[in-house]
Amino acid sequence: MKSLERSHQQPKSVIAMCLFLMVVTLIIYWPVQHYGFIRFDEEQYVTHNPHVQGGLGKEGVLWAFSALEAGFWHPLTWMSLMLDYTWYGLNAGGYHWTNVLLHLACTLLLFLVLNGMTGAVFRSGLVAVLFALHPLHVESVAWVAQRKDVLSGLFWMLAMGSYVWYARRPGWDRYLLVLVFLILGLMAKPMLVTLPFVFLLLDYWPLKRLQDRRSAGVLETLPTPTSSTVRLIVEKAPLVAIAAVFSVIALMAEDRAGALPSLARFSMEARFSNAVVSYGVYLWKTIWPFDLAVFYPHPGAWPLSWVLGSGIFLLAASVFVVYEREQFPYLAVGWFWYLGVLLPVSGLIQVGSHGMADRYTYLPLIGIFLIIVWGIADLAAGLKIRASVVVAAACVLMVLLMGVARQQVMVWKDSKTLYEHALEATKKNYLAHSNLAATLMDLDRSDIAERHLIEALRIRPHYAVAHYNLGICLYRRGAWDKAAEHFSQAVLENPLYTKARIAWGDALLRKGDYRQAILRYEEALLKVPDRADVHNNLGIALAAIGRNQEAMFHFKEALKYDAADDTAKRNLAKVLTHIDTVKP
Repeated sequence: MKSLERSHQQPKSVIAMCLFLMVVTLIIYWPVQHYGFIRFDEEQYVTHNPHVQGGLGKEGVLWAFSALEAGFWHPLTWMSLMLDYTWYGLNAGGYHWTNVLLHLACTLLLFLVLNGMTGAVFRSGLVAVLFALHPLHVESVAWVAQRKDVLSGLFWMLAMGSYVWYARRPGWDRYLLVLVFLILGLMAKPMLVTLPFVFLLLDYWPLKRLQDRRSAGVLETLPTPTSSTVRLIVEKAPLVAIAAVFSVIALMAEDRAGALPSLARFSMEARFSNAVVSYGVYLWKTIWPFDLAVFYPHPGAWPLSWVLGSGIFLLAASVFVVYEREQFPYLAVGWFWYLGVLLPVSGLIQVGSHGMADRYTYLPLIGIFLIIVWGIADLAAGLKIRASVVVAAACVLMVLLMGVARQQVMVWKDSKTLYEHALEATKKNYLAHSNLAATLMDLDRSDIAERHLIEALRIRPHYAVAHYNLGICLYRRGAWDKAAEHFSQAVLENPLYTKARIAWGDALLRKGDYRQAILRYEEALLKVPDRADVHNNLGIALAAIGRNQEAMFHFKEALKYDAADDTAKRNLAKVLTHIDTVKP
């Protein structure tokens, strides 16, 4: 293996590896330019978001820095999507290409930073290949709504590279650059809260600053303890403080969005057991990346054998890497990188109703890739396996990985394919049933959609989205009484579900229950006062019971927010001429 590592002295080998990484990454993700938007969060992020569709301007930037939509405070993510809209409009291919290019940039920077720390071109390149091509990472790249993953990943790599630059010649100017990239990354996604911990791991290996008592960093002139370990920990204090502030902001945003389930729904025992099992399942999917899905329902409770088995393995692995840390320091660094970076999304702080998510592995798996590549290389060297054999084996592995990754990319070509695959890969997936039904409704297959929605509610009777979608199905075929029941149930399950409240009012309006419809519309307008269609329909309900002055006001409000609304114009004209019959 030594011959493979001498290449760090040759700049041409670094350039060649960068070109290789570019080619294989683009080969895998080339089809996404033809993909559309997915019916899952992308409405909120792009297709139904008027702020994003306003483009990157002063108003958009101000909104991005104040918005807590989608359960995140991530202004840079919003601004990147606004920039895409400025360039591409609603051409989804452009958004996908941005994700791919960001992922490619992450891949190249990961290689360059690892090579800069270790001088090992071949090993660093293999880690980057695994990062670029692993099927678990497809979700972060092929899903436009996960722009925050690849964008924050870019700043993660830049911060890591800046930290290596700082570590070689510490100074406040270089430290400030690390701090800036950390903040920018946190403004894309709060996943970077663990980065200071990763810096400490890098201090141990490959930077070896923990063993160097001269590595005082920016604290070298301060009266701090002489221990290099303590100095390096204190050195991270400003970074940790920034990460703590962003952690609080993230929790506040999730809570405001109603995305933090109570302990009554997911007990601490359920959260802990799911976190322990998830660590093990992610490792299994790293080795055997099949049956991947856009959504994994939270099981509520795992069998005790699964929890004990995964827990024992995690504990044994941790003891082993600590025991072997002197001879193989990358084992401890890679393992604790995986454990630590995954911790915020392990499920101990439950967000949403999923048990796991492929996208959560985007940065944590770098640690496992380090273990795999450096471990196999050292094993091959110990067994005196020829370098050509190792290279051949790596090529075979890469080809297999590319095939599986390309297959996973094809899963994301449209919503129907995505959710049908999720139903094949998982059990009791109520979200996949509900979202597939919504997709089928768009394709005028409401008959099949209803069956999926009934199944979704059988699995999870209190699922608000399925009640809403079933209500839409019933509304379209004129069953307004039943539709109103499901809309009301959706609102009961989720009082913040304004869209369901509006649909409830529409169903009540259709069935002639004008007074109840008025109440629903008035409640909705407290949340969305600028909805022209709601003002128009409220005006219709008011006119129907003779409250023409109030109806006139709401028709005018509808026109204020949408001057081209011909329906509101006609209805206003009828009220003004004392014609009582106005229609939606």
